[in-house]
This record gives sequence, structure tokens and C-alpha cells, in this order.
Amino acid sequence: MATVELRFSAQPEHVRTARLVAAAVARRAGVDEAVLDEVRLAVGEACSRAVGLHRGHGITAPIKVVLTEEDKTFSIEVGDEVPGPGTEGSRSGSGGRVGGDEEAEGEDEMGLAVISGLVDDMEVSTSDEGGVIRMSWPTAPVSALP
Repeated sequence: MATVELRFSAQPEHVRTARLVAAAVARRAGVDEAVLDEVRLAVGEACSRAVGLHRGHGITAPIKVVLTEEDKTFSIEVGDEVPGPGTEGSRSGSGGRVGGDEEAEGEDEMGLAVISGLVDDMEVSTSDEGGVIRMSWPTAPVSALP
């Protein structure tokens, strides 16, 4: 099992770098070329959402992206450090925003909807340490060059 871990400060300009790294690692892991755009888009949405949560809650900790090549599966986890529901300073509802900002909550919901449309296997979890969006794609064996 090969793993690449990327951490970046919660700045929107770093999301592009995360997308590029995810696509490169996915290609190397054997994700079908036709699916790489979906990987890039899904990672971009997940990272943008995490950046928005960190900035909205004043969290200076980095966003964490873990890319893992497993047997026949490539998975990506995008983690934020915004506490889950029921904890002090927590996100509200499934959208992840505090303070009843309906526009921001709608954007979060839209981001999750976009990701779920791009990824067949997606899981969203939250705890008092933060949230994680886990996505995975099937891989094909990488053939050796002649």
C-alpha cells in the first residue's frame, strides 16, 4: 500500500496544487484516464470546502489530503479540523457552517452534491477533531512498458 500525504495552508490558491498532485498519483496508481477529470474535480471541491471551513472558523491548521493506493482501489481523504456537531465551535447541520449563514451552508451542500455526483464511493464523517471526506475509485493493473 503506497501513500502520499499532502498538507497545505487554508488558502484557495493551494487547491489547484492538491488537484494536480491527486491526478498525478491517481494516474500512477492505475485509475482509468477517462476518470482522471472526475478525480481532479472531486478533490478540488473537497479541498475548497475544507479551505472554506477553516477560513470561516479562523482555524490556521493545514488541510490534510491523504492519497492511498490499495489493492484494486485508489482512495483520497480530505480532512479539516472543524469540530463536528455537538461540540464547542462546531459546524451546524450537514453543511458545516455556524451562525445560520444560509448562503454558505447552501454552497457546502452544493459542494457535497457535486462530489457525490463525481464519485461512486464517497463517505463523509465528522468528529470532535474535524471532518473527513473519503473518496475512492477502482484501479486497473498498470502494464509495464515494452
